[in-house]
Amino acid sequence: MRSKRIHKLDWYLVGILILSAILYGWGIWDAGSANSFYTAAITSMTKSWSNFWYGAFDPAGFITVDKPPVALWFMAISAKIFGVHGWSVVLPSVLAGIASVYLMYRLLEPKFGAWAGRTAALFMTLTPTVVANSRTNNMDAILVLFLLLAVFTLQKAVNKKNVWLVMLSFALIGVSFNIKMLQAFMILPAMFAYYIIAIKIPWKKKIGWLGLALVSLSVFTLAYPMAVDSASKSSRPYIGSSQTNSLMELAFGYNGTQRLLGQSTGTGGTFAGMGTKKTSKSSKSATGTNQMGQAPTTGTGTTGQTTNGQNQTGTQTGQTTNGTAPTGQAPTGTNGQNQTAPTGQAPTGTNGQNQTAPTGQAPTGMNGKKPTGKMGKMTGQPGGKTGKRGGMGGAGSAFAIGSIGPFRLFQSDLGSQIGWYLPLAFLGLIAGWLGFRKRGSKWYHVSSEQEEVLLWAGWFVPVYGFFSVASFFHPYYTIMLAPAIAALTAIGVAAVTKMMKVDVNSDDETVDKTQPFVARIMLSVAVIATLLLQAYYVSSYYPVITGILIVLAVGLGVWWLFPQKTAIKAKIIATVVSVLAMGAFWAATPTITHTSAAIPAAGPSLFSRGGTDMGGTVNKKLLAYTEKHQGSAKYLFATTDSNSASGYIIKSGKAVMALGGYNGTDPTMTFKQFKQLVKDGKLKYFVLGTRSKSSDGQIKKILAWVREKGTVVSYDSSSKSATTATNQATTTTATTAGGTTAGGMTAGGPTGMGGSSSSTLYDLSSIY
Repeated sequence: MRSKRIHKLDWYLVGILILSAILYGWGIWDAGSANSFYTAAITSMTKSWSNFWYGAFDPAGFITVDKPPVALWFMAISAKIFGVHGWSVVLPSVLAGIASVYLMYRLLEPKFGAWAGRTAALFMTLTPTVVANSRTNNMDAILVLFLLLAVFTLQKAVNKKNVWLVMLSFALIGVSFNIKMLQAFMILPAMFAYYIIAIKIPWKKKIGWLGLALVSLSVFTLAYPMAVDSASKSSRPYIGSSQTNSLMELAFGYNGTQRLLGQSTGTGGTFAGMGTKKTSKSSKSATGTNQMGQAPTTGTGTTGQTTNGQNQTGTQTGQTTNGTAPTGQAPTGTNGQNQTAPTGQAPTGTNGQNQTAPTGQAPTGMNGKKPTGKMGKMTGQPGGKTGKRGGMGGAGSAFAIGSIGPFRLFQSDLGSQIGWYLPLAFLGLIAGWLGFRKRGSKWYHVSSEQEEVLLWAGWFVPVYGFFSVASFFHPYYTIMLAPAIAALTAIGVAAVTKMMKVDVNSDDETVDKTQPFVARIMLSVAVIATLLLQAYYVSSYYPVITGILIVLAVGLGVWWLFPQKTAIKAKIIATVVSVLAMGAFWAATPTITHTSAAIPAAGPSLFSRGGTDMGGTVNKKLLAYTEKHQGSAKYLFATTDSNSASGYIIKSGKAVMALGGYNGTDPTMTFKQFKQLVKDGKLKYFVLGTRSKSSDGQIKKILAWVREKGTVVSYDSSSKSATTATNQATTTTATTAGGTTAGGMTAGGPTGMGGSSSSTLYDLSSIY
């Protein structure tokens, strides 16, 4: 019996699953702190049930992350079992990615056959953004798994006509809402349409079951947010990135309408580089940059790193250990954008965007050339490290999302991560509908295969539409399209295969004898479009391969137009290899470079630079000083934002207050409450970098008070110090080195308050 089960195994599927495990899991032991923002939360969640329940960012439970905690629960459980390591917090995403590949097979195989299932699984495996997402501790890989589980359960419910499975499928969407909020609802139109069309039960029962499904969806969607919002605000953490300390407000604000219309809270306006009707300058400057969509919270006192810059460009000249601040003039101009670097003092322009390293050189892109707007071509990373660390990833800016329009997903910013097989998805939409239509049936009669086409079209079209017009998202969010693209590609392959098998010499008048010709045309067009699109993505890096792909596109396109059945296997193999080769290479780049990124992306730029985390660096001397002198204070220290605090939480396991949350501007407390916290001895130290995020309201008052009343402490007696006068006393600002990431690696990027950065430590204990 056991030998029969082994014989029945689909060994092609086993091979695909092994491939996915390698791509998603190889090298995660070098993940570092991955996305340090979430790794800090995972660290905190392992320390108490309260932190676990709320998804607290810090061990003291002061503030949460900017998403509900369901995905983080899996990561925290893994960290609790194995300890907090880069690989242990990434492991749930790896497993989720592999499970999603398996579900793609299970979803397509019943109606379209084993080869369609294998095709869907393989294309899912080799989608670049799927690989990048499955190697980090962001929520997206787990979100996709739950959405696929919901669709799989609904498919079973339709086949078995089981009301409990219908309710369970919509309950899983409710759970998915508590992974990444309204993003989960993007596939609801597909599920509603599929249920209405596919389930064969009386209409009265159908509507009744749908009502029960909506109840199930509502309960599992709202149970957690209502439980959190109804809890006393004084007994739970502040809801990070919300403006009213409400999870429901977070869902419909920062993680809801703002994702479509643009961020309007927390920054004072939309981030540069987010979608506009015209290609933004931020997006164009992605080449050769270390863009993260967010400015580092401190700068450096060295000649090789900027201080106040967002989206920094230029060649790093190295980091010193105890360097003194340079002495030249700061660049001028609006927002400090695209400025020529001075030879001395770090740039100080407003918001510090696109500032160049203060080396005296103009900003450069690949090989010293001016940035061209192409994605992610970087010549190096500060410190000369390559991708064996957590960090941003291989594309350009964290907000390099192209220009709004129907072809946005074909543009290189997004297309290089998700667009490699897009033409094949459109083939599936058309060929799937035509190829599985029953000849002679009424237009409203839908075959079982066409029902599946509608399901995946219902997933594909709304998500494609959202990303075509939305203004506030990261490129890696496009993993939401990957299942639909893989499924429609598989359906398209199955459809054209069926159409080509039609016997044109048959006397059966019910047979549409034009199908083989139509199938050849559709397949030829799809292959040509796919390879030409891939040639466009590759052209920024490999001109020779671009030419090869163009030749292959023309050759294979013409070859498929001929009806001969000879050498059909050679034709199929040549097409499959040609279509998958460069997409597979792109997908493999995070694996080859051992990259687990905060902003996950794939591409050859990973070979020339390592990812840099948006936070996660630690100044060893600052940490040692505050740990030694913390005393009975509740917090090790406070700082402006989460990315400044994350590395210290991971490294020490102690409570560091991120006063303004992720963006540094969350209204977490009043000025009066902050002063009372200091008066009660719960907070002794406050750390400010050379650039603090723009804040207003109560947070602005708090920061001004800290600067005015706090006593600056020199936590590094070995450094050269600059003495300046303040309203309080003579103060010393220390410039230190020896920074490391929370994962134990040397800090290489201009992020956080760590490595080679100038951070001012204020002692508040003497105020009262």
